[in-house]
Amino acid sequence: MRKSWLLVLALLLATGTVLAGCGSNKGSSKDQVFNMNLTSEPPTLDPALAQDSVSFTVLTGLYEGLTRKDADGKVIPGIAEKWDISDDQKTYTFHLRKDAKWSNGDPVTAHDFEYAWKRLLDPDMNPASPYAYQLYYVKNAQNYNIKTNNPNHVSDPAQVGVKALDDYTLQVDLENPTPYFLNITSFWTTFPVHKSAKDNAAWAAEANTIVSNGPFKITTWKHGNEIDLVPNENYYAKDEVKLKKVHFVMVKNAATELQMYQTGQLNFAGFPTGEIPTEQIEKLKQTNKDELRIKPIASTYYYNFNNQKAPFDNANIRKAFALAVDRQQLVDKVTKGGQQPAVGFVPPSILGEKKNYREEYSDADFLKPDVAAAKEALAQGMKEKGLTTFPSVTLTVNEGTGHKQIAEALADMWRKNLGVEVKIETQEWKVFLKNRQSLNYDIARAGWSADYNDPMTFVDMFTSNSGNNDIGFKNAEYDELVKKATASSDQHERMQLMNKAETILMKDNMAILPLYYYTGVHMVKKNVQNIVMDYQGMIDYTRASVE
Repeated sequence: MRKSWLLVLALLLATGTVLAGCGSNKGSSKDQVFNMNLTSEPPTLDPALAQDSVSFTVLTGLYEGLTRKDADGKVIPGIAEKWDISDDQKTYTFHLRKDAKWSNGDPVTAHDFEYAWKRLLDPDMNPASPYAYQLYYVKNAQNYNIKTNNPNHVSDPAQVGVKALDDYTLQVDLENPTPYFLNITSFWTTFPVHKSAKDNAAWAAEANTIVSNGPFKITTWKHGNEIDLVPNENYYAKDEVKLKKVHFVMVKNAATELQMYQTGQLNFAGFPTGEIPTEQIEKLKQTNKDELRIKPIASTYYYNFNNQKAPFDNANIRKAFALAVDRQQLVDKVTKGGQQPAVGFVPPSILGEKKNYREEYSDADFLKPDVAAAKEALAQGMKEKGLTTFPSVTLTVNEGTGHKQIAEALADMWRKNLGVEVKIETQEWKVFLKNRQSLNYDIARAGWSADYNDPMTFVDMFTSNSGNNDIGFKNAEYDELVKKATASSDQHERMQLMNKAETILMKDNMAILPLYYYTGVHMVKKNVQNIVMDYQGMIDYTRASVE
């Protein structure tokens, strides 16, 4: 899920911001309707398969995990009203609230969580969950999930360390102490799934077959057009839900989205699922300064290199393309939203041992532009590949004016600095994600937001068996460093191991091309209260209201 917002103090990563703006709104306080643009169709509303901000924005209203986060980013009880942690920090016992119900009235039980977690870890799940690795902290989860070429494969799901002791008690045994585990239990991958999913493989594809346990339920899903959520009358905290409807539209054009906001058809516009046209930002700072918000977030905007496909299966060619890019010029002249040029993959707002990670490893600037070195690396890479002319390559981005503008800027830099022509192809979001996941590209746009406040949420995605490794990068030393960091309870050792892993990813291989750390540029009406954007850049509208 991913985007970087420059929190000056890393401590602020734990802090969400309550948003306010001003202007007219078609949803009056009586109507209590919140209108927002998704830009495109959610690829899925199955928590086990979701991996993007569009899907998650809808899932936020539909589901709730064992824990959730308050407006300050603090972990608070969700479906679990309390929990116990063993002295060795490896066993969590969650006590579920007995008034939690599904939207159809069924009770939410510990068995629903056990089923959901083992379902997404099932090695035969098709398609496989891209986030299954997030549960590898659970005892035997990885060895159950990975069957191929795994001599330690665990075939019996009963050996996985998640078990319903009774209807309202869930026990989770971890491989090692994991200080951020409670943060993970608020993440969409760990949401429960209703037992009806067993009988309908396509249950998450239509509104009338989705049974949810969160503040809202889905009533309308006109594919490619709109989604409507209404309050779940069976939600245990239904009195906290003020909105009578959440209405999502799917408008692809950023200028149209802004116009809809300005005419009151939308209460919220821009990041994380929409876009404010970059050429309008400076003007909006003057005309709509009380509505416009530019929030630093823990995310990185980057390009994937297909490490398995020529010519980007060569490290020197990847380095050449990276060193030929002037990131400062990109954020100053193209994005214009207060973004910070990337110096590595992990953003500066992620905490390290005592300060933020990037501050502690300030010497790890892997991305200083150097045209001479870029030309030298390109020549060396072409020699290694036996190339006399550089082949035709394509940069693939998803729909959205901003993404295309960035792509055009980089293509121009590569043309001027390397003498290389790069074609640009724009794809619909769902098609784009499928092609990226199947490594059907040369270079592709990507972004990653922190799932929790630790560098591990960035470095573990490029291990060989990660479901989010959509670059084809495989490195045994990298895998071992991440494995050791995961198992270590020594914070200093963990940070050093993760920094070594990032160095392998970036300096040694340049497996990806980080461009900048995100800011969440968005607008919100003043009469909309309690919309929270967290340090990840995700918004929570579940306790919002229209005044």
